[in-house]
Amino acid sequence: MDDLTEAQRTAQAWLAEHRAALSADHMHLWRLAEPSWREYRSAAWLVDRLRREGFEVEPGTAGMPTAFKAVWRNGNGPVLANIAEYDAVPGQSQEPGTERKPRAGTNRHAAGHTDPHSALGIAALAGTLAAKHAMERHGIGGTLVLMGEPAEKMCGSKPVHAAHGYLDGFDAAVSFHPTSLPALANSCLWDTHCGTYWSRVYVFECLEPQNWVGAMAREGAQNLHAIARAPGALDAAVMMVTQGRMLRPSMLPQTGAWSLNEAILVAGQATADNYPQSLGVVQYALRAPAVAMQEKVWAILDMAAEHVAAVTQCTIRKEWITKTRPGLANRALASVALKAFRKAGPPVWSDAARDFARDMQRAIGVEPMDDPFPDAIQVLTPPTIAEERLRAQLPPWQTNYTSDDYVEYTWHCPTVRLYVGRPQLRSPRPGWVVQPWAYNALGGVPELIDPMWHKGAEVTALTFLELLEDPAALAACQREFRERTGGGVGGTKWMAPLLPRDFAAPIHHRWPEYVTTPRGEHEYTVTDGAAP
Repeated sequence: MDDLTEAQRTAQAWLAEHRAALSADHMHLWRLAEPSWREYRSAAWLVDRLRREGFEVEPGTAGMPTAFKAVWRNGNGPVLANIAEYDAVPGQSQEPGTERKPRAGTNRHAAGHTDPHSALGIAALAGTLAAKHAMERHGIGGTLVLMGEPAEKMCGSKPVHAAHGYLDGFDAAVSFHPTSLPALANSCLWDTHCGTYWSRVYVFECLEPQNWVGAMAREGAQNLHAIARAPGALDAAVMMVTQGRMLRPSMLPQTGAWSLNEAILVAGQATADNYPQSLGVVQYALRAPAVAMQEKVWAILDMAAEHVAAVTQCTIRKEWITKTRPGLANRALASVALKAFRKAGPPVWSDAARDFARDMQRAIGVEPMDDPFPDAIQVLTPPTIAEERLRAQLPPWQTNYTSDDYVEYTWHCPTVRLYVGRPQLRSPRPGWVVQPWAYNALGGVPELIDPMWHKGAEVTALTFLELLEDPAALAACQREFRERTGGGVGGTKWMAPLLPRDFAAPIHHRWPEYVTTPRGEHEYTVTDGAAP
């Protein structure tokens, strides 16, 4: 391993000293498990913690109630950004044990952390605080920024922050994420960064069903209930989903390089009356390697929505949820992060962690193994090797793969995508896939998840200090950024944010959330009223 600087040793010592407290903090966030755009308690906890640590915090950034920007300055020096996420996934609630059951006080449809973003958020916080402590102790000048980014599962907040100018002025950024892909465990992306993710909703409203072309009452009838009704918004939503699925094979080449998903957010407003349902909302989300592919698919979906609205006597409103750019590589910063990772070493799991993993293997019908963890999460993987493994499954023309909205940062400053292997079970045979509930449970067991987030925090802090203590390394990162963008932000090869600067975050839709009613607290119901 490379030698640590004194400041890096200080950061490591701080993390070791505070590990137990940070572990408890992680479990607090893990149990909150709030879904996209509704992470009220998680964001409030992070904002309060950062303020107590001396950061200037702007909550509710860019009109997003659960987003924030936290800044700490220590004199002159580079501005380094870090990214915290903390959203969970509906339908994934799971106790951290060897039995499939939702967390206490929730039901099986409640949200749970799958990646888990609770660990991502605590690693970002801990890495930033460790770097801050080292900068104070050793008189290192610079500014640290921790961005609170909600709704990552929808690639929601980072494009909004980019459009509103919140990503401007950074000198470099680190984006840490747990990874379950063996090819990328304990490594960082080299050339093939994440691709684009666009999502929008189609809002169908049936406000005048009596005016449908087929509406007709019997002669002399005055009762509106006797009139033949328009199909209405429920039919519109169903027809839209059906049309989309029928058209999907014709939208793009079947290479496996893209995926289109849909969800019905609202399926009618009627009860038992015979009025047609007045509101239907369908959300689509498309992952694709390139912007041109996105534009083709959305032109087809827009056309389908217009036709569906016409035949169901509905109005149609199209609202973007998000539009991300393809990620931009920075080999120089990836090399700096790799140097920091070599100093830190891979994550190490204890005997207690291995005992729990074996208990989980028994619970899911797998013969317990001497080493229940795959080799990949216990060793470092050079980015060039990770790149080869990743590209082995891709066609030569494809320059980006999968999706994540950290890519927005890559167009505003040199950005590294850092991966640490998350706890998972060794495969007993080729093609075996672990049950999702068991996978999620591992993320709530401190003995298993702490080594991952702790290593993410450690490598983040060491990377920041590498950049702060070695101006030449940071200069190389920025030089490559200018070359790839044709001159930096606004350069000849630079891609501007795809959302307009005045874009309003889509917080008003019926995303799952916590509500309090006379019956007590309930999870994952919808907000009252129609989407405006």
